[in-house]
Amino acid sequence: MGYNVAPLDKLIDEFERLPNIGHKSAQRLAYHILTLPQKRVEEFAEALIKAKKDIHFCKDCCNLTDKELCPVCENEKRDHSVICVVEHPRDVIAMERTQEYEGVYHVLHGAISPLSGIGPEQLHIKELISRVAGGNVSEVIMATNPTVEGEATAVYISKLLKPLGVKVTHLAYGIPVGADLTYADEVTLARALEGRTIL
Repeated sequence: MGYNVAPLDKLIDEFERLPNIGHKSAQRLAYHILTLPQKRVEEFAEALIKAKKDIHFCKDCCNLTDKELCPVCENEKRDHSVICVVEHPRDVIAMERTQEYEGVYHVLHGAISPLSGIGPEQLHIKELISRVAGGNVSEVIMATNPTVEGEATAVYISKLLKPLGVKVTHLAYGIPVGADLTYADEVTLARALEGRTIL
């Protein structure tokens, strides 16, 4: 006969549903939560609920924000004629760490991956095309991850943008193929940004 406590099992199951969290990690997190003071657990739960309720997509770039515009789009000192296209909101943070890029972003929220059932319709590509068609954009930098899916997405989008007469460039390969922008260091990202090429 096994030992189980239903609320603890449920908590472990919920942690295990998170990306990259296996059963042992889920157990560790669940047991840690149980050691916290009640007030701390309530603050944690409140932060989860508030983040889910208040965070939405920026109306311009589809990045995450709690206002109408994200801090980058709202900043008038940024060069709004240059758009850097990334796969995920965390890639914006990685690019910002370089302190080299002065344009704005567009977040796709993924990459084209037929095997995973993700097509262009599931990404924020239409919003990007609308922004560029507005006529105030001179360059679009494709900064998708250097994976098969990232490259396919960059090529697909560049074909859609070419008829609009905008310059489409791609980050230079200082970033290893198969890597994730989130884990690239600032120097590598800065060099990749400087050495971008036309698609």
